[in-house]
Order: sequence, then C-alpha cells, then structure tokens
Amino acid sequence: MSLKSAIYTGHVAHARHRPRSHRLRYRVFSLLLDLDELPSLGTRSRLFGYNRAAIFSFRDEDHGDGSRGGLKGWVGRQLEDAGLPADDLRVRVLCYPRIFGYVFNPLTVYFCYRPDDSLCAALYEVCNTFHERHTYVIPVGEPSGGSIRQRCDKALYVSPFTPMASRYDFRVEPPVERVFVGINQSDNDGPLLAASFAGKHVAFSDKALLKLLLAYPLMTLKVMGAIHVEAFRLWLKGVPVHPHSAANLPRATTIVVEESVLRPSDAKARAS
Repeated sequence: MSLKSAIYTGHVAHARHRPRSHRLRYRVFSLLLDLDELPSLGTRSRLFGYNRAAIFSFRDEDHGDGSRGGLKGWVGRQLEDAGLPADDLRVRVLCYPRIFGYVFNPLTVYFCYRPDDSLCAALYEVCNTFHERHTYVIPVGEPSGGSIRQRCDKALYVSPFTPMASRYDFRVEPPVERVFVGINQSDNDGPLLAASFAGKHVAFSDKALLKLLLAYPLMTLKVMGAIHVEAFRLWLKGVPVHPHSAANLPRATTIVVEESVLRPSDAKARAS
C-alpha cells in the first residue's frame, strides 16, 4: 500500500502591506505525515524518527496539548468539541520536522479526513516565539474538490509588528501533487499581511530525506534565524511595535462555528 505521508518542497513568502511595505521569500520543505503511519515510518527509516532521536524527527510533544503518544486522540477530541464525528478519522499533518533535534513551527496544518477520504475539518496550530500555542478548529463544508476558504479572529499574539485586533482568512489547496496554504491577515482598515507556502509533492523515502539534508541544511534553525532578521529589518523601517500580550493558557483551542466554503473553481483556475 502506498504511503499517504509525503514531502513537499517549495517556498514561503510574506508580503506586508501596512504600515510599511516589506517582502520576503525563501526555500523550505514541509513533511505531510499521516498520523497512522508514524510508528512504521519511525521504525523502518534510518533518517526519520518518531518520538525518538534522529536526523529528522517528529515528536507528539511538539504539537497539540503536548502529551506524548496521543496526538490523534487529541485531534479527535477537538473535532468532537466542534460537533464533528471523529470515528475512523484520518489525520495528515503538514509541518516542519525536527532537524538534529530542533524545530520551530510557526504554523502546523492538520487535514482531517472522513473514511471516504473527503475533508471534514482543518486545524491551524499557530506557535509564537514565547512557546505559546493556539489551534483554530474549522469545519469544512460538504465534501467537494478544490480549495478551501476559511476565516477566524486572531486569538494568539504572534508578532510584535501586527495587532491582536485582526482576523485571518485562509485559502488552502489540500495536499495532492501540490499544496498551497495562504493566510491573509487584516483589520478594520484593510489588509495587513499575506503569508503563504506553496510546495510540490516528493515521495517520502530515506533517499529523498538525504537530498533534503544536503539542499536545506539546518533549515529549522534558518526559520528561527529568519524570523529575528526580518524583525530587525521591520524595526529599522519604523514599523510600530505591539508589546507581547501573554496568552491565558500556553496551549489553547478556538472552535470556529462557521463552516468554510469549498470552491472547486479555485483549484481549476490555479491549474490553468
């Protein structure tokens, strides 16, 4: 049986609109990990480990409520709290892996599938550099192909250069041959920031992981370094600083009641 887990290589891009224009773009890769496949991936791969030390690794404690060995159960509980069935659930997680033991994931996306492989929900897990984590649980509407549009109010302090009183608009093309995750942040005065990841499918294998190690050495450290470099550049541009507003809980979840809209035409337009 072919793996659902995969690698996606591509680019992260940011475009800040206000109060100063600022852009960045750099190469990254993400892993798409089927939670049911993790134990076997971790034992048969020489380069990838599940809840153990390895060059590339995934640890349950880095996600969800931080408990070890129960990430799929945690996802199921979030869906049940949102009034969604969690029986026979398939969960695929798009994230950065630990590389030589280190990772920082600004955004992890959980794609939750029904037994018929249709998407029932997306979870957006946002982390900040203060080790706080917030997950937005958003149901997906009737089964259909194409991209997803979802929205929610911002609930976690992320950057000193964006206000808390704002909202996120997500546009996602679920992972197949390609994946796209786009986030537009805006406030009452209009768009503030657009961020995206666009990636191309690569089959999961030790050979592919070795190529990634050579092409993206210490990528997760690069992600954290880039955050601080870009913050310094924004400060030099005179972008106002918003002080850290501490989260009430280090791990929290928001259930978004309004369902997303599936738009088959978006995927067709992007492919043309």
